[in-house]
Amino acid sequence: MTFTGFPKEALDFYDDLELDNTKSYWTAHKNIYDTCIKAPMIELTGALEEEFGPAKVFRPYRDVRFAKDKTPYKNHQGAYVASGSGSGWYVQISAAGVYVAVGYYEPSPDALAAIRRAIANDRSGTALSKLVAGLERKGWTCGGTTLKTRPQGYAADHPRIELLRHKSLVLHKSYGFDEVIHTPKLLTLVRTDWRAARPFVDWVGTHSS
Repeated sequence: MTFTGFPKEALDFYDDLELDNTKSYWTAHKNIYDTCIKAPMIELTGALEEEFGPAKVFRPYRDVRFAKDKTPYKNHQGAYVASGSGSGWYVQISAAGVYVAVGYYEPSPDALAAIRRAIANDRSGTALSKLVAGLERKGWTCGGTTLKTRPQGYAADHPRIELLRHKSLVLHKSYGFDEVIHTPKLLTLVRTDWRAARPFVDWVGTHSS
């Protein structure tokens, strides 16, 4: 099937789910989830698969076994294409619209240690700094979880201490409610974004082991 965009009903679905995150709401509106959210996400990631690889389209159900928040359903639909150790490409739809991201989210301790060594290295670390700055100039935002202080073994005045503090490093870009998310052109935009971020994803893959 051909990707034609996410219908406006997808945003309405998540708006309402945030107000009524219950099994009764989900059961009554599951057909909207299936046709306006899940199916378009599968079509979108399927169209990108040849270039980027197969995506994992996440289940809509929350794991509430150890959570204080017992609401049963996620308030977004995400899909992830893995590349290397804990890194890859991501796309999501929610009540806030469409969002794309790349980066490493929960690397293993060994992978994180390897990434930090590469950041500390003048050659590879400078290359990463340039990649991040280049994406920021193209409208991406740098985020992720960070330490409040320096990581053990690195000087507080290291020239790339802000990157070294990251436990996860995610670059993201939002299309929000732009009308383009309801059209086939969204596929072109996501493909263009993911291509632009490939050098960053490749850097993480190369330096995380």
